[in-house]
Amino acid sequence: MSVALQSPEACPALVLNADFRPLSYFPLSLWSWQDALKAVFLDRVDVVAEYETRVHSPTFEMRLPSVVSLRNYVNHARSPAFTRFNVFLRDSFTCQYCGATARDALTFDHVVPRSQGGRTTWQNIVAACSGCNIKKGGRTPREAKMFPARHPKRPTMFELNERGRAFPPHYLHESWQDFLYWDSELEP
Repeated sequence: MSVALQSPEACPALVLNADFRPLSYFPLSLWSWQDALKAVFLDRVDVVAEYETRVHSPTFEMRLPSVVSLRNYVNHARSPAFTRFNVFLRDSFTCQYCGATARDALTFDHVVPRSQGGRTTWQNIVAACSGCNIKKGGRTPREAKMFPARHPKRPTMFELNERGRAFPPHYLHESWQDFLYWDSELEP
């Protein structure tokens, strides 16, 4: 039986922290095959699983890593960056006013409008569909009778990673499965 080999470009490596959890779930922490090999040769990672695909030079051959773990732990205690994407992730890509999940039509809304002193901060921004954002306009939730489902707050990196687990990428290599959900509760 022959094994169908993939091109190296189709062989990203899942990157795990030193505790064998992915660095991030959304976006999933992946390195190109070149970055993974570089980290292997610089002794920054341990190879946990490999693809069947091999790369070689005139004097050396090795299988491409499919899962690598960092040798040094990366602390996730830092606060996440305040970005549009992270606001959407915090709010599960859901309009906080009507519950719509139209990912392509999401925007963000100032709960207290800027015209009324509202600031662009974690505590005042929520994901909103275009329709709700237009409907609410420059009014407060009380004035518009539109209240966010959840009070906006600054998430932790742990919270964003937990939310990201609900949005797996379209492609998951079989060697990654044991590491993506290893801390999930087992059914009795």
